[in-house]
Amino acid sequence: MIKFFRKIRQKLLSENKFSRYVIYAIGEIILVVIGILIALQINNWNEAKKTRVKEVTYLTNLKNDLVLTNLEIDQYISIRTQRADAAQNVVEHYNGKPVKDWNEFNKHTIDVYTWQRFYPIDNTYRELMNSGNFAIISNDLIKNELLTVDKLYKKLKYTEDHFRYDAEITLYEPSYEMTDIHSLSNNYFYQMSNGKNGFLGSLGEDDFNEMLKDQKQKNGFAFAAMYFNGWNSRLLKIKEKNEKIIELINSELDE
Repeated sequence: MIKFFRKIRQKLLSENKFSRYVIYAIGEIILVVIGILIALQINNWNEAKKTRVKEVTYLTNLKNDLVLTNLEIDQYISIRTQRADAAQNVVEHYNGKPVKDWNEFNKHTIDVYTWQRFYPIDNTYRELMNSGNFAIISNDLIKNELLTVDKLYKKLKYTEDHFRYDAEITLYEPSYEMTDIHSLSNNYFYQMSNGKNGFLGSLGEDDFNEMLKDQKQKNGFAFAAMYFNGWNSRLLKIKEKNEKIIELINSELDE
């Protein structure tokens, strides 16, 4: 093709047709520019296609993470509701309600002691942020909601850290001095495993008498009931946000 154009230019020059040569040369330049632009456009299309494939993969993985996280939230809230009720029951005994079953009372106290933090399944989000690929998500609504959820998790973590500090002072440290951890924990394991682990023992009022007179531990269980219910409310809000993001992702994937 280049040789063909070169022969035409040489012919025009040899025939002293300079004006036609100039027009031809300009036309040739325009054709070359158009060719370059077309090549660039094709390259851009290809890159956009590759980017879209990558974005779809991220969106699909984000959706899967959010679905799994919401299942975790449901399970966590169910367990945490039981823990909050347990804490409230213990507080009622501090306020004078008679204890009819010391094994049950022991289970309630250790349920509170063994509280757990909530950990979302956010591997894809972390990968996006750590790799610098967050901008690959083209839908600004999705990005903004993801950032909002991450902020809610940080607030939740702050309150968990705060309760951990309170629990160390009001629950854990006093219990080390006032109760027989070995007997109480084995009693708890026996109950939780339906007799497969630990041993039931023979718990009575004497095992908890000093503990039930301790205002500090009473405050600790009151804190627990308050924090546990508060965490559930925060997680319900996060779940709603997650469901909204899932809807946005579904709409984005359908396009």
